[in-house]
Amino acid sequence: MSMIQQEVADFSVEAFHNKVFKTVTKADILGSWSVFFFYPADFTFVCPTELEDLANKYDDFKTLGCEIYSVSCDTHFVHKAWHDVSKTIQKIRYPMLADPTGTLARFFGVMIEDQGVAERGDFIINPEGKIVAYEVLAGNVGRNADEIFRRVQACQFVAAHGDQVCPAKWKPGTETLKPALNLVGLL
Repeated sequence: MSMIQQEVADFSVEAFHNKVFKTVTKADILGSWSVFFFYPADFTFVCPTELEDLANKYDDFKTLGCEIYSVSCDTHFVHKAWHDVSKTIQKIRYPMLADPTGTLARFFGVMIEDQGVAERGDFIINPEGKIVAYEVLAGNVGRNADEIFRRVQACQFVAAHGDQVCPAKWKPGTETLKPALNLVGLL
């Protein structure tokens, strides 16, 4: 079953952000764009490459008014420990959400129950708190922050120009499509 247009459930989790612990709730994501970036676990191999890629692109996401929330089933204490020992993770300026009970991972459908970790999944959330795009990959395949950024741009464009759609490889400034109004909902 598709999660497109599903509203994010109420949540309250601990996070490690800017060297301190804080609580992040659903109220924090409302009113702006966000990306929930699930990864299997701290202190692993592919995960830090993805998190660093996002850290390097973070300022670009912020120019779109989009916050990044990385999420794993580790605790906020483990996030801090990883940050303290890894030069790669020290580059992260976005909140690292702790989901040790798997509540968020289960809601987003990425929990691997028998391993207690999340699949690699990224979810773009609009300002109303609804999922407008997502991708879930096998644990051994890393993601590309540039592509997630492009998808956020496309989702924002479509939200602002509801009568137009973005074709493959669309980037700002390139042509869009304007289908017949009765077909927009089918595309």
